[in-house]
Amino acid sequence: MNVVDSSGWLEYLADGANAGFFAPALEAVRDLIVPSISVHEVFKRVLQQRGENAALQAAALMQQGRVVELTVPLALAAAQLSVEKSLPMADSIMLATARAFNATLWTQDSDFATMDGVKYVAKKL
Repeated sequence: MNVVDSSGWLEYLADGANAGFFAPALEAVRDLIVPSISVHEVFKRVLQQRGENAALQAAALMQQGRVVELTVPLALAAAQLSVEKSLPMADSIMLATARAFNATLWTQDSDFATMDGVKYVAKKL
């Protein structure tokens, strides 16, 4: 099982320098877990940069995986991770979701660089 954080989705959708790193996780849709907050973040950024049609296409692509809503137990687990690891809200939700599904978190966010259960690649500029 895989969770790709929002930066990974955006990198893949833009065919950025690290798109190939995220491709295996994103293209294996049967094993893809998509936190609903990631849908929000990706839709918003694509909407800002490329317009509503592109944003809707991105959201449709994301929904090919299993979209996971933010439940109370997941929110509590994320809050604990946020405090323990000094993570921002969205990052803690991504990590809590990955852990809840025994999934690997794929990211280029340096906050996760040394954490267990994470596949990290440095962001290329």
